[in-house]
Amino acid sequence: MSKVFGYPAFDENGEMILTTYDNEYRAMNMDIRVYRMQAGEERTFGRLEEETAVLLLSGEITFAWDGQTAVASRKDVFTEGPWCVHVCKAREITVKAERDAEILVQCTHNEREFSSRLYAPEDAPWGYSCVGKFGNVAKRRVNTIFDHDICPESNMVLGEVLNDRGNWSGYLPHRHPQPETYFSKFDHPEGFGASFVGDQVFKSVDNSFSAIPGGELHPQAVAPGYQMYTCWMIRHLEGNPWLQTDRCEDERYVWLHDVQI
Repeated sequence: MSKVFGYPAFDENGEMILTTYDNEYRAMNMDIRVYRMQAGEERTFGRLEEETAVLLLSGEITFAWDGQTAVASRKDVFTEGPWCVHVCKAREITVKAERDAEILVQCTHNEREFSSRLYAPEDAPWGYSCVGKFGNVAKRRVNTIFDHDICPESNMVLGEVLNDRGNWSGYLPHRHPQPETYFSKFDHPEGFGASFVGDQVFKSVDNSFSAIPGGELHPQAVAPGYQMYTCWMIRHLEGNPWLQTDRCEDERYVWLHDVQI
């Protein structure tokens, strides 16, 4: 059985592996890695039979793809919005660090071709969810960089969540058939939270992740005083892509929609 929680570390080359097709988290059916790059360093990403998305987490980089270039900078994931380049199979993305940077790379198998795209912060604006509900302790900011509505040819979804301090996200507890991976960061190194997958729970910390099998409930929470960032990544199922309407709340908790707390 595949594992559902991970505490990875960067290796000597600045690579941190989250999920692959043959490691303990293979049920995600995605290859997800994070890279730390020093100023002046250059890396190229792209696979013959897989689509690839490169998301800037922090720092300043130059993207190069399909004969185009763009400079992107992000102080951190808590104060500025996302920059991402997304390409189909057999296309490459080159990233040059103009100053120290951290990036996330998400890949999955996909035979379809589609136009490459650069997503800027204005393409994925933050929006508050659950304001005033559940005692106002489940409100969080969410953005969607791309999903089935934005890029229907893709087999992936990529977005971000910012929990307010001491608040929940993914609440009410919900599930969907498609597997999902959460990658977490905290605004202070000692910050922590709790991630639930079904009946399992673990302490989420900076650079930890949850590998959520399809059909499992997966709310999460952050400790008071700390802000938690989550990069959420979903793998569509063949013939059953994830849609916003696929979010299925656990029937035991839906009564909370109708009460004031």
